[in-house]
Parts: sequence; C-alpha cells; structure tokens
Amino acid sequence: MAKTQTRFICQNCGAEHPKWTGRCDACGEWNSLGEERIEAGPKATSGIATGAKGKKLDFVGLQGKSAQAPRIITGIAELDRACGGGLVPGSALLVGGDPGIGKSTILLQAVGALSARTKCAYISGEEAIDQVRMRAARLGLAKCNVDFAAATSLRDIITTLEQSAHEVVVIDSIQTMHADTLDSAPGTVSQVRACALELIRLAKRRGFAVILVGHVTKEGQIAGPRVLEHMVDTVLYFEGERGHQFRILRAVKNRFGATDEIGVFEMGDAGLLEVPNPSALFLADRDQPVSGTAVFAGLEGTRPMLVEIQALVAQSALATPRRAVVGWDSARMNMILAVLDARCGLPLSQFDVYLNVAGGLRVGEPAADLAVASALISAVADAAVPAETVILGEIGLSGEVRPVGQTEARLKEAAKLGFTNAYIPRSGSSGKKKISIKGVAQVEIGHLQDLVNLFGDDIRDKVRPREGMY
Repeated sequence: MAKTQTRFICQNCGAEHPKWTGRCDACGEWNSLGEERIEAGPKATSGIATGAKGKKLDFVGLQGKSAQAPRIITGIAELDRACGGGLVPGSALLVGGDPGIGKSTILLQAVGALSARTKCAYISGEEAIDQVRMRAARLGLAKCNVDFAAATSLRDIITTLEQSAHEVVVIDSIQTMHADTLDSAPGTVSQVRACALELIRLAKRRGFAVILVGHVTKEGQIAGPRVLEHMVDTVLYFEGERGHQFRILRAVKNRFGATDEIGVFEMGDAGLLEVPNPSALFLADRDQPVSGTAVFAGLEGTRPMLVEIQALVAQSALATPRRAVVGWDSARMNMILAVLDARCGLPLSQFDVYLNVAGGLRVGEPAADLAVASALISAVADAAVPAETVILGEIGLSGEVRPVGQTEARLKEAAKLGFTNAYIPRSGSSGKKKISIKGVAQVEIGHLQDLVNLFGDDIRDKVRPREGMY
C-alpha cells in the first residue's frame, strides 16, 4: 500500500516545502503555503531502469509530408484570428483575464455560433444553470443547440465526455474542477495541474477541442502552476481597461499559429462585438491636432494598427516630479526622457510627465519610441504634430533612430485611413531601399535631435530649470 505523505505546497509558484513557513523561499510570497497530501509511489530509480523493458521507439526523419491541421471555424472572425485561423481538433486552449472582462461571454458566443454545425458542450463550475440561461437570453443565444451542464467533479466530467461525440468542450473554469483522488481543495496547485492534465489527455485521445477558462492572480498571471501554460497548445489573454469598452484578446502562445496575434472586441449590450478595423475605431475621437498627441503606426502580430499616444508635461511643485504611464512601459519612457536630456539638451526632470495610450490598448513594441518622444516634445513646445502624420521608430541610448520591421505594412495602413505624412527612421543607415507609398510624404529622422528641430529653435527656452533649482 502506498504511503501517504504531507507536503506544504506554495499556491503561487507550486514549490514544495517539508514544513510550513510564513514565506515561500522560491517566490517570496507570504502566507501562500497550503497543506496537501501526496500518495508516495515507487521511486524513479527502482523500476524503470531495472524492471520490464518498454517498447522501442520508431524514429523518423524531418523530411516528409504531413497533413495540415484541420480547423473548426467559430464564425467569430476576431476569435479565429487570435487562434491562428480557428480551433484545431484535439487541441487545448487556455483563456485568462481579469474578472468580468468577458471570458465567459465570448466563449458562450463562440459555442452558440458553432452549435449550428458542430456538437458543443459548455460545462460551468462557477454558475448555476439559470444564471447561464439568463446570459444566453441576453446574448440572443437561448435557442442555440448547446449541451450545458453545471458540474465540478472531474470524474463525472471525464465519464460523460468519454461517451459523447462533442467536438468542442468549454470548461469554465479549471480552478473550480475537483479530482477526488486528491485530498486538496479545488483551485490548489495539485488540483489544477491534475484536472488540466486529465482533460487534455482526454481531448487528444478523443479528438475534440477543449477550452479551459483560467482565473488570474492580482499580478495578472493565470492562477495555478506555471506548467498549466506549458501543457496547453494555445494561451489567450483578455486585456482591456475597465473604463473603456474595448477588449483585446491576445495570443501569447500558439502551437498552430502566430503569437502576439490579437482580436479586438467592443463590449456592448448584446455581448462582445467584433471590431474589423481597430485603427479607425481607436482614432475615431480625434478632431483637430492638439499639442501632446502623436499617432503611432504599430503592429500587433500580423495586423497593422494605428493608435494615438497622448502626453502631458506640467511644471512640478514636488521635489520628485511625478511619472504616470498607462498602456506603455514606464521604464522605457524614463529612458526616452533621459535621452532627451543628455543628447538633445531638453531637461525634463523638473516636470510632471503623464503618458497615455488612447483607447485602453497596451503597446509593447520599441517602435513606439519615436511617437512617444514626439508627443513629449509636442507637449513641452505647446505645438501640435502636423496634421495627418504617423510616426514610428526605435530610439537608441545615443539618440539615434533605428529602423523597425514591417514599415511598408504600417504605412499602407496609414494611407488607407487618409494619413499623408510619416516620420520614419532613415533608411540609408540600414542598407534597405527606401519604401515608397503613394500619397504618403516621408520625413526621415536619423537622430532624435532632428525631431526636436522640427518643433522650432525656441523649445529650449520653455524647459529652462527654475531659479534656485540647481
């Protein structure tokens, strides 16, 4: 008979400890250790090497033809884009996001659209049947042929799916599932790991696509062991600010498609609506150019997207001026402020600086450096960037502006929306041929000083240090 052992497992990182302590030595989290019982099986050295021989593996070469993975098209184009073209039978998807951001809504809409041609199951461990029916009625899905169940027992779910012919199964959420072979409570590291492993094994054996909904921690990471993200084939994160109606579904891992692909949705009374042209929507509220704003031609996955970057620079009354950033990397903004000071003679250390990416979108690529610098300089000079101008380029510590990838696709998107000017990195420094886009006049910026000069020679008079400051 296997001996039962007790271990204390960190619910934040999954590290095991022989005894309880107030702080996890692996991740540093306080009060995260929980007691769990583990069945001690045979040691790894006692049976594998000296026991019965296993089956010999058949190796194959890398050359050869393999059939392309078929796709299950959900009918929601933005969801299919984020998944790489649709769901793959036998695959496992993990969808995470903040509470109330729309994970259950978009998945209920997806199975509702699929139910007309595919047998779908939706298993909820968080909501009762009447609650899901109310949401389905609000979304106009009450008459869809979706098999729904409210259950948390992994054994019951496995038994049911073994005897069914479902092609798409949604588990909402994996943290509520419970395996009776473990003594720990639902949501613990061991329960999440065991339940996800069994569901993924069943999906690959039976050939249906399983979608797991995952809770997130206060840091925004999916709760449970990190191995959960390694086990699944695709990881999708829902992003978005509570004050904005836009929602971004971002693929951070995809074995069947491109990573960093996004789908854009707008939250409305009828659920999440697709946004086929995000650039036009993010720039819809722009009227006349004002100081402190710049339009950045970005790239999200394979999709070019134009967003507005806003900056506000105000004289500070504090010894340590404020730096507030929404939608961008605050450390990168501090780097640009330092480059403007050291390389261009614009000391902004006496000012409060506020930076915002309009629309609630989060921009992560370095190609936004030049647009951020333009917004900051425009705010200081109180002079607007020329109308219908897009900006892109990466800034180095010496002040040089470096080329970025997919410039042609970015400028074509700008031309499609009526932009006629572009500030871009100098093409000669990279050895690439100059890109010509009809209707878009290009101004090449080789150094950050060239950008400062475009705003006039008197800009330094506006940023002189206060008397007695130095």
